[in-house]
Order: sequence, then structure tokens, then C-alpha cells
Amino acid sequence: MSDEVAMIVKLSMMVVFFAVMVYVGIRCRRHSVNVNGFVLGGRAVGPWITALSYGSTYFSAVIFVGYAGQFGWKFGLAAVWVGIGNAVIGSLLAWMILGRRTRIMTQQLDSRTMPEFFGKRLSSKALKIGAAIIVFIFLIPYTASLYNGLSRLFGIAFGIDYVWCIILMSVLTCVYVVLGGYMAGAINDSIQATIMLGGIIAVISAVLRSQGGLGEAVSKMSEISAEGAAPGAFASVFGPDPKGLLFVVLLTSLGTWGLPQMVTKFYSIKDEGAIKRGAVICTLFALVVAGGCYFLGGFGRLFNIEVAENGNPVAGFDSIVPTMLSNFGPILIGVVVILVLSASMSTLSSLVLTSSSTVTIDLIKSSLKRPMKEKQQITIMRVLIVIFITMSATIAILQYRYNFAYIAQLMGISWGALAGAFLAPFLYCLYWKRTTKAAAWASFGFAVGIMVLNMLLRNYFPAFLQSPINCGAFAMLAGLVIVPVVSLITKAPDKAVVEEAFSGYRRPGAAAEKTEINI
Repeated sequence: MSDEVAMIVKLSMMVVFFAVMVYVGIRCRRHSVNVNGFVLGGRAVGPWITALSYGSTYFSAVIFVGYAGQFGWKFGLAAVWVGIGNAVIGSLLAWMILGRRTRIMTQQLDSRTMPEFFGKRLSSKALKIGAAIIVFIFLIPYTASLYNGLSRLFGIAFGIDYVWCIILMSVLTCVYVVLGGYMAGAINDSIQATIMLGGIIAVISAVLRSQGGLGEAVSKMSEISAEGAAPGAFASVFGPDPKGLLFVVLLTSLGTWGLPQMVTKFYSIKDEGAIKRGAVICTLFALVVAGGCYFLGGFGRLFNIEVAENGNPVAGFDSIVPTMLSNFGPILIGVVVILVLSASMSTLSSLVLTSSSTVTIDLIKSSLKRPMKEKQQITIMRVLIVIFITMSATIAILQYRYNFAYIAQLMGISWGALAGAFLAPFLYCLYWKRTTKAAAWASFGFAVGIMVLNMLLRNYFPAFLQSPINCGAFAMLAGLVIVPVVSLITKAPDKAVVEEAFSGYRRPGAAAEKTEINI
């Protein structure tokens, strides 16, 4: 195939992909006529769309390019455990433990965002505002990190400045989310998830073929040695650093339980049957996509990657996966670019919708003395979506130009602060009536404090906690201890408020109730 024909094919694939995304946004306008419809799809979204939306929001370019490359390099084939953890802990257990109770209690409290849930469940407007500020601040670096995994891939595929990729991705994501709100994002997420499934299978097959097949590739990995690693460690079950691997599994798997953009997927699902089916669908999706990404990254050392004296790639961890794919045919490169675009756009849409709804409902609306009309709230959310996407794109361009952090570092800071702050209080609020607002504040303060200090004074931390990944996992685990301890030594919450919040669990079919919209 000539270069001209290959370029036409790749551009055609991109045009079709983007056209479908915009079409879905236009078609979903009818579902975004009120706040519940715009933010939650009317709490009536089916299991397939919800499960695939959850999965595609979970896995972005951060996973495919940043994490797969970095952890595949560090842990070898044992990095697959991260994907398995994502499937079992981050997907299956999250749906089983959080799904039904989140759906019921958030409807019982009429809460549409995580900060609003905390405010109503623990009877504290200040807590709601504090949680909203944390969401706004720490989703920014995560949102910005989504773009940067595309830089080298986009350059390989099209040979043009990556800045144009950022701009194009930002504009098109903005269009369909502004038009169709949650439903447009969820339906596009499910389409993008399907692309991700097919793409990751095709890429893994190509990589293994380039190394002579699975058996030959594993054999080559067993022969690799590196400073500080035992012979064959990169092909062993737990890799050269089992403790470091465990903390990565914890942050990237358990962390989803406290991320607002993930938890709100449970707010919108239509009934208990859908929750059970969605759990199975999402788990299988995660096994293929996450397991496949880390399995792919585990073979990074077999490719021609220049290594510095410290044993790391000269061009950074984010260069590993693009280098692995650089010599494949133009069609496969086009598929990979669309795969990573799909992963990134799905996550970006969820993040900006979460940020805009949080700022509108929990900050702006709460500060006004007069009630804000539904149309006003939706208008403000749409304006904020544009602002947040513009901010994230600007940060991504600056990061690309000046290379001030790796993708995994940015994501680690965001996940650590958000999941560390919210996971424990959210989980205990769903299951334990004695949870107090003081305990929630303690969890917020500890997680945000330790992650900010880790960012500013990293060299003063113990060696193991200097990594944002390890520090974030520590913050999450600490919260699970802090919340019950502080709750037991502080004033119990108002009994009437607590009983009202938990009353939905006793009502048969509570999770089958819908509001406003039928999909």
C-alpha cells in the first residue's frame, strides 16, 4: 500500500469515528432537558451502556501508554496482575459492594454528585463545598494527563504537530458532551469501548507475531537481566518488585471506589438486575482491555529502546508503547490511534461532566440565596464544560512543550488525593450509620495533605512513599482506618437523618425506581 493510500485510509477512519461521536451528541439532546437528565441520564441507563461506560472511563491513554509502558518496564510480565486487579477489585467488587447501595441511597437523598451526597448524608453544607473544591482541583491534572499519551502515536500516524490532536480531541469531545450531556457520553463510551476491545486484541497479536509468537516472546523475556533484578525476574509470576506491584494494584484498582467520575455511573443505572448484569459485563471488559494493556507493556524490554544509566528509557516511560508499535503497518497504527483516542475521549467526557456538575450544583447553586432554575443550571454546566476542556488542553500543551511530568505521576497525584479523600467516607456512609462528618473531614485532610506534601517535598518522604503511586495507595488504606476511629470518638450523626438515608435499603425494588426519563 502506498503512503498516500495509507494516509487516506487512516484519515477516513478518523473522520468516521468523529462523525459518529458528534451524531450521538445531537441525537441525545432530548435527554438533556433537565439537570437529572443532563447529569445522570434520568437514572434509567441500561446495564450494557453503564458497564461499557464505566470500563471506557476507567481505562484511558494513561493506562494504554503511560501505565502499560512504565509498569511493564518495571515489573515485566507480572504487570498483568495490575489488569487482573483492575478487573476483580476495580470492576467486579466495586459493582458488587457499591453498586446497589449507591444507586438506592443517592436516590433516597436526591443527590446527583459525590459532594452533594456527602453534604446530605452527613448534614453538612461545608463538607459538600470542601468535597467539591477537592474534586475541582484534583481532576485538573488527571484531565490534562489524558492527552499526552497520544503525542507520539499521533506523530507516527499522521506526521503533524501533536498540538492539533489536542485541539481536535478537545473540540469534538466538547461538542458531544455539551449537546447530549450524560447520555451522549455514555453511548459514545460504549461505542469507544467496543473499539478498545477490538483494538487491543489486534495490537497484542501484532506484537507477539513480531517476536515469534507467545512462547518465543516469553522465552526472550526470561533471558533479560537488569541491575537489581534476579535472572528471569521479568518473566516470573510476581516480577522483580512484588511490594511495588502490590501498591500499583491497590491504587489503580481500589482507587476507583473513591473517584467521583466512576462512582456516579452507579447513580444512573436503572435497576438491581441491571447492576448484576453490568458487573459481569464490566469485569469481562476490564480483563480484556486492562489485562491486555499490561500484558502488552510487559514485553517492552524486547524492543529497541535506548536506556539511560539509571536503567530507565532515555525518552521516558511514555515512549515505550509508541516505540513498540512504530514499525507496524499504517492500518494498525491507525487502529491504535483510534483505540487510544476512544479511551481518552471517554474518560475526558466523564471528567469534565463530573467537574462541571460539581461546581454548578455544589458550589454555585449552594452559594445563591434564590433557587436556580433547571435551564440556568444546565447552561452553566455547558459553559463550564467548555472552560474545563480548554484548561485541560492548555495544561496538556504546556506539558508537551516543557515535559514537566510523566503521565503516571500526574495520574498518581490525582488518584491518590481523590481516592484517598473519598473512598473511606463514601464506603462507610453506605454501610455504617455511625459515620460522622468529622471523620469525613479527617479523611479529606489527610489524603489531600499527604499528596500535596508528596508533590512539594517528595525527597523528605521515606524512600518507598516518594512515589505518588505508593503514597496514593497509602492514603487510601489510611482512610479506611481514620474514618472509623474518628467516627467513634466524635459526636454521633443525627439519628433521623441517618434513618432516612438508610430507609431506601428496606424498600423492595428501590433500585428499580427511575426519575424523569426512560431510555
